Amino acid sequence: MNRVAAIVPAAGLGTRMGSEKPKQFLELGGVPLIIFTLRRLAAGTSITEFVISARVEEVMSLQDKVSKAGLGRPTRVIHGGDTRQQSVANALAQVDPAVEIVLVHDAVRPFVTPKQVERVISEARARGGAILGIPAIDTVKEVKRASLPEDVALISATIPRERIVLAQTPQAFSSLVMREAFKKAAEDGVTASDEAALVERIGREVFVVLGSERNLKITRPSDMELARFYLEQERTEAHA
Repeated sequence: MNRVAAIVPAAGLGTRMGSEKPKQFLELGGVPLIIFTLRRLAAGTSITEFVISARVEEVMSLQDKVSKAGLGRPTRVIHGGDTRQQSVANALAQVDPAVEIVLVHDAVRPFVTPKQVERVISEARARGGAILGIPAIDTVKEVKRASLPEDVALISATIPRERIVLAQTPQAFSSLVMREAFKKAAEDGVTASDEAALVERIGREVFVVLGSERNLKITRPSDMELARFYLEQERTEAHA
């Protein structure tokens, strides 16, 4: 069987939420976001195992939570790092080299669908690397900020919207490509905001699969309100 390991970085503090509790442990529909998200990922058939990176003091309690979540496949919680990239790297080091595809998904993107997960995995298997993304709606400007107040910038270019997509997760890659990208980044001291950027910089192609606006990353309090609205919509549609 072709193995697919899903890495879920969950070691962040989520300071922009303004909550004492890290955002991955805030509840949506009475369920911690991290568990809600893991169940959505597990609703598909391709993922064969999970590796979750957490803060050191949360590893044992989170392992207990995921063990009770009924994910139906091996799940390990390991020590994360100070950054997302280090948390993913720590998890990647725990993934068996025999695994074919490594998928990374944000712990706080709870509305990913099984169809989206399966499609990204399929494209990664066929092409080496794929992510979810959505087209930009607003006009995109490139700016310069040097010698200007913090809240002012000078427009240096307008980027055609048809060339822009907003990256989401999951992001999935051949295990060999993923390991090469992270090894090179560590050697060069490079930090990137997502896995695709690390894969791009070693000259590998990454393809974009159409995502959804519902696949939001919960970052601010208003995102949590929107998530509750989406959940209520789902429940209404399910009973219609």
